Amino acid sequence: MRVHFRTDRNIEGREALAAQVRGVVESAVDRFNDRITRVEVHLSDENSHKRGDNDKRCVMEARLEGRRPIAVTHQAATLTQAVSGAADKLAKLIENTLGRLRDQQRKPIELPITDGGNPC
Repeated sequence: MRVHFRTDRNIEGREALAAQVRGVVESAVDRFNDRITRVEVHLSDENSHKRGDNDKRCVMEARLEGRRPIAVTHQAATLTQAVSGAADKLAKLIENTLGRLRDQQRKPIELPITDGGNPC
């Protein structure tokens, strides 16, 4: 699994932050590692230099093998909270998505009972 990291121009400390974000993402979705090809993380500061509640935004998009990408968003007062919240949401979404896929694969196929080629 690869983790791609991007920020807007208002986020500082990209190198250290990138390492921290990768660690959080890998920890949150490690159990699904064999099913995920890539996770993209986008961080932004909605208010730029101004202070504000919940102005840090984290969007995470996971690409599961053979599936369309799935994404979550979390806004919080700090980047750490935004990343942590988004990682938790992403792990739950992946778990639910893979659970639905397993349920669909386990569902028995009901075939009509036939009598001499004519359905009963």
